Amino acid sequence: MVLSEEEKFIYEKLKENDGKLGYKALQELCAEEFEGVRLILKKMKEKGVVSYEGMIPGFSAEIILVKTLTDL
Repeated sequence: MVLSEEEKFIYEKLKENDGKLGYKALQELCAEEFEGVRLILKKMKEKGVVSYEGMIPGFSAEIILVKTLTDL
C-alpha cells in the first residue's frame, strides 16, 4: 500500500505520540504543512491505517494508528 506525503506525515505524527492523537491536536500539527486533514484521515481509515469513531472525525475524535508501516 502506498501512502501519500500527507498520509505519511499524519502516520509519523501518530507514531511519535504512541499511536494516538486527538483530532484537534493532529489538525494543529498539520496546519503548517497542508489542509484537508479530515479528508486525508477518511482515506487513511478506508485503507485501514487509522481508526476513529464515525465516518469523518469530529473535533473531539481520537485518532488511533491501527497499522504500522511493516503491516502495509
